[in-house]
Amino acid sequence: MQMSARVLPHAGLSPTPSKKETTLRQVMKMAVAATAASLALAACSSSGTTTPTATSGSTGGGAAAIKVGMAYDVGGRGDQSFNDAAAAGLDKAAKELGISSKEASAANGEAESAREERLQQLIDAGYTNIVAVGFAYADSVKKVAATNKNVKFALVDSTGAQGANIENITFAEHEGSFLVGAAAALKSKTGKIGFVGGVEMDLIKKFEAGFTAGAKAVNPNIKVSVKYLTQPPDMSGFGSVDKGKLAAEGMYQDGADVVYHAAGGSGGGVFTAAKAAGKWAIGVDSDQAASPSLASVKDVIITSMLKKVDVGVYDFIKSVKDGTFKSGEKVFNLKSNGVGYSTTGGQVDDIKAKLDDLKQQIVDGKITVPTKP
Repeated sequence: MQMSARVLPHAGLSPTPSKKETTLRQVMKMAVAATAASLALAACSSSGTTTPTATSGSTGGGAAAIKVGMAYDVGGRGDQSFNDAAAAGLDKAAKELGISSKEASAANGEAESAREERLQQLIDAGYTNIVAVGFAYADSVKKVAATNKNVKFALVDSTGAQGANIENITFAEHEGSFLVGAAAALKSKTGKIGFVGGVEMDLIKKFEAGFTAGAKAVNPNIKVSVKYLTQPPDMSGFGSVDKGKLAAEGMYQDGADVVYHAAGGSGGGVFTAAKAAGKWAIGVDSDQAASPSLASVKDVIITSMLKKVDVGVYDFIKSVKDGTFKSGEKVFNLKSNGVGYSTTGGQVDDIKAKLDDLKQQIVDGKITVPTKP
């Protein structure tokens, strides 16, 4: 192309180009334009390449659709708990708002740099509205958001990264846990119940604190056993079915007849142990008794503490689409219906009035739920 461009000026000696020369130059311009368009299309195509940890999650929308990148925590879509709650919000947005999405998941034991790279790869692929699912993304979001100021971020479960382009989606887990703690105590016949936490950290201790407070509110003499599966920085406690099963088995053998888990994917082991022991269990984050993948153990799940991550995710995406995005912390609590308890299976129908009364007392400020054990 460059050789032809040098030859053309010397094609004739006359200062006025001939008709033939003019035609040739027009052809050359068309060829250059076509080449540039081809290169631009190729660049657009390569920007959407799926990363090694990404799943094919593009859904709905046309050329003008809002593009959302979803970075899951360990376990990803299909964990039947926390990540699935986030996925439900993404799916609702795809159906109702016509967004386009791309999903990627964290791996057990990965370096912080891997989380940063995952976020940046989603951005480089054109997904400039990012949902980072879980407190473990705080440092990565803080760094990546600072160098991508035109990108909007939603960080779930943490205020550890703040900025003009970051919304912090947090929940009053202790309030929802208070209600299922009350349910556990009301259903217990042995006067012993248990709590299994995935990783011993402040966030999960909020679940423990609320659960214990709710149980003691209806039965001051209730005994609550507590077991954490791992300690930071080991996050495998959120994805180890075997560890969850072993912890719950010990509690049931010690006399507990209801065990509540806040352990992500490890909760599947708690349900298996409950089924084998003929005891009760309580789920978390999603309505776990309604999960198709937990159909074999749904009859032992009394209720689940609903942490409506789906609502938070959907609200973030809708605010982007509507042009009403605001940075800063947005808290979802009992008053805003951001947390609660499930009634699938009818196992709490007989105590629902009591639970709803406790809920109203919390909303009205008559009961203050502790955030620390």
